[in-house]
Amino acid sequence: MVMLVKAFLTRKDDPELIVPFLFNPSEFTVTRSNQFAEINIPGLGSSIFQFVRGGSKTVTMNLFFDTYEQGTDVRIFTDRITGWDMSGLTGNPPTALGGLMDIDPELHAPPICLFVWGAYIFPCIIERATKNFTMFLPSGIPVRATLSITMQEYVEPELMTKGTPLSSPDRTKKRILKQGDSLWLIAAEEYGDPAMWREIARANEIDDPRIVEAGKEIIIPPLE
Repeated sequence: MVMLVKAFLTRKDDPELIVPFLFNPSEFTVTRSNQFAEINIPGLGSSIFQFVRGGSKTVTMNLFFDTYEQGTDVRIFTDRITGWDMSGLTGNPPTALGGLMDIDPELHAPPICLFVWGAYIFPCIIERATKNFTMFLPSGIPVRATLSITMQEYVEPELMTKGTPLSSPDRTKKRILKQGDSLWLIAAEEYGDPAMWREIARANEIDDPRIVEAGKEIIIPPLE
C-alpha cells in the first residue's frame, strides 16, 4: 500500500518555505459560485437572469495538530499558518517564523500560497482561519488544536483579462534549473498555471515535482 505524502502549504514566490501538516486532512471541500443579476421586465411572468461574473473556487478543510507527547506548544505549528500568536509569552518571533497570513512588508499584503497534496496543487490566498484549542498542559500551554481554514483560488490578473487557456508557446524551450526552483513555480511562469507542472514533469521524466537538481537542463514543452 502506497502512503500518501504529507500535504503542505508554501509561498508561491518562495517554494523553499514549506509549512508541512502534522496529519493529512481527512477531507476537504471545494466550492464555486456564479453571480447572476435578476432583471424584472414588465409584462413577463417571471424575471430573467443575466450573468454578471464567475466566482473563484474556494477550498475549506480542518487541520489537526497534536504535540501532547512532545510536551511542546502546539502554536509553534498553527502560527506558521495564521501568524504569530505567542508574542505575549515569548516575545516577537524571528522573521522566518512569520505566518502565511501575515502581511509581507515588501508586498504590503499576505503572500500568494500554494496548497500541495500529491498531484493536487491549488494556488490560493488564505482567506480565513479559526483555531480551536482542545487540550492543555497543567501549565496552560495548548498541545492540541484544530485549525479550520478557507483558501480562495488565486488567478494571475493577466489570465483573468486574457481568459484561459493561454495560447501555446510557439516552440519548445530549454531552461537551466537554479536553487529554489520547483516545477509548479516554473509552470506558473511559463504557462501561467502552476497545475500544469505535469507537462514539464512528463517531458523530462521527473517523478517528484518537489525534487529538482540545480544546474540541470530541462525542456519546457509547448502546450497542445
